[in-house]
Amino acid sequence: MEKYKVGIIGGTGMVGQRFITLMEGHPWFQLTVIAASPRSAGKTYEQAVSGRWAMEKPIPEEAKGLVVMDAQADVEKIAGLVDFVFCAVDMKKDEIRALEERYAKAECPVVSNNSAHRWTDDVPMVVPEMNPQHIEIIPAQRRRLGTKRGFIAVKSNCSIQSYAPAITPLLKYGVEKVLVCTYQAISGAGKTFERWPEMVDNLIPYIGGEEEKSEQEPLKIWGRIENDKFVKADGPSITAQCLRVPVSDGHTAAVFIKFSGEKPSIEQIKLDWANFKGRAQELELPSAPKQFIHYFEEPDRPQAKLDRELEGGMAVSMGRLREDTQYDYKFVGLSHNTLRGAAGGAVLLAELLCAEGYIDHM
Repeated sequence: MEKYKVGIIGGTGMVGQRFITLMEGHPWFQLTVIAASPRSAGKTYEQAVSGRWAMEKPIPEEAKGLVVMDAQADVEKIAGLVDFVFCAVDMKKDEIRALEERYAKAECPVVSNNSAHRWTDDVPMVVPEMNPQHIEIIPAQRRRLGTKRGFIAVKSNCSIQSYAPAITPLLKYGVEKVLVCTYQAISGAGKTFERWPEMVDNLIPYIGGEEEKSEQEPLKIWGRIENDKFVKADGPSITAQCLRVPVSDGHTAAVFIKFSGEKPSIEQIKLDWANFKGRAQELELPSAPKQFIHYFEEPDRPQAKLDRELEGGMAVSMGRLREDTQYDYKFVGLSHNTLRGAAGGAVLLAELLCAEGYIDHM
């Protein structure tokens, strides 16, 4: 098949670097453009990230010599060179919203890792296994923007993918309340231990804006389209606390759930998790895990160091499912925050959009 030409906007940051590594050898996508801030523009990518490369893998050869373009000054030029862009810029939210709309109005689809458009009424926020039908709002968004090809689609917050996938197949039983505490890796803040030595032997019980995202974003994912905009699900009620912990990659969640009616058995929940597949698996998308949710019977699993890389970091892991004295059940979840939770999740979303015909070749 003819590969889609891809641009990465914000390619020098932590998530942008992860996008760069995921394009290497991708069967559908060809890295064509890297764009960043004016201070990086005009340099080769290798020069632009010199001393800042944070990935374990070396810089892909296809990226090293690409000359970095200006993410804001070169919008029209970039839009003419690629079939779509991934966006992972580090800017103020109103600036990100404006920039992403500029790309969309230049007839360049945008698949965004940023949070700026997650609550825009007609922008789909999609986890392909959980709510692939939400991309059906794109024609309405195009009418608003006045575009034929251009649109914006976003992925959700990285932390919710450590627990929301496990709750999704249980909604049919009437999940009423969820309490979740997330223990989030430093790469979620765009850091490494070398660049953030204060996090060694430390824990910070606050991540700005994270608890609101953790409580509200699942309700959009579980919501519906009405009159060309999204309506949040009425429930379940979620309360969250989010902590930064000294882990390089992998967000862990301690989850407590209560059902409104008769609760399913532990065996039934494990069966529902094992059988949970989505559109990504049906279409056999390149980045989709064969098994979306893995359950560990061992009492000390999942562990970030052991399990975050499952199925290329695109699977999510559960363990320690047991009855609770105040809620019905409790369990522990884990997802790789820069793969399933960030860049990898956006790549999977782009694959879905291509497979379903929302992104075509120019």
